[in-house]
Amino acid sequence: MAGADVTTAAGTRAAGERRLRPYLLFIWPALIVSSAVIIFPWIFTIWMSLNDWHIGSKQVFIGVDNYVALATNRRFLESIGHTIYFTILAVALPMVLGTISALVFHKKFRGRGFFRTLFIMPMMATPVAVSLIWTMMFHPQLGVLNYFLSLVGLPPSEWVYSPNTVIPSLILVEIWLWTPFVMIIVLGGLASLPTEPYEAALIDGASQWQMFWKITYPLVLPFLVVALIMRTIDALKVFETIWVISNGGPGTSSEVLNVYLYAQAFAYNQVGTASAVVVVFFAIIVALSLVLLWARQKAKWN
Repeated sequence: MAGADVTTAAGTRAAGERRLRPYLLFIWPALIVSSAVIIFPWIFTIWMSLNDWHIGSKQVFIGVDNYVALATNRRFLESIGHTIYFTILAVALPMVLGTISALVFHKKFRGRGFFRTLFIMPMMATPVAVSLIWTMMFHPQLGVLNYFLSLVGLPPSEWVYSPNTVIPSLILVEIWLWTPFVMIIVLGGLASLPTEPYEAALIDGASQWQMFWKITYPLVLPFLVVALIMRTIDALKVFETIWVISNGGPGTSSEVLNVYLYAQAFAYNQVGTASAVVVVFFAIIVALSLVLLWARQKAKWN
């Protein structure tokens, strides 16, 4: 009996392998394309980061010297600080304002569909087009923002032309551009909430704040986490807005990692250094993403 079972199992495996072979013909092309488009560029980037390579000169292998140099490069370290500062503001403020907007637009009122459409219109424009519009608005003499300040008796601001106000000014663009994105995600969560807990809370005499904090917030929290993860990764990778509006200036006061990377690769032709920045930048994004995903699983959000 045991021998018959072994023979049957072997025959079953052989039959399964024969059925699997035709499907492999469809899998291999995808694996080859993925390797060519994703895996090979990363391997090549890591290899370039281990070399001293200026465009137009000979490539010289130097090991981890590029990484050691970055660890003591003041401009690179400042760009990390600018990136963290920018990311915190560019994530926190759209998250708060997007959640408030979702709560407002979730309620039924006359013209809700029209105002929803109007609110999400910034998402339809490209970041470069949005940046060009805000560049004109930020102009100290001709910009409309300083005109609005004068209407309420406030002094004009230098906006993106001052190291002290450049990043907060750029955050205004991020708020205008990405608050609708958060709102849409939270609105999707609110639309899926059951009505029974709210009916029971009304019978018990709960206030609007109590219903939000005890019912709405816990139920919509998974959607907030999704928006948080996506916004954090996107804010870390910001480039177009800063490059078009401030070009990383004044000086290097708004130079984030992507702008620093661009300068090293295309302004100074330091391909090896730029590749090392790419590797470090990717490691930061992956580490932060893993932390956020771990926190999500730890809290047992479904």
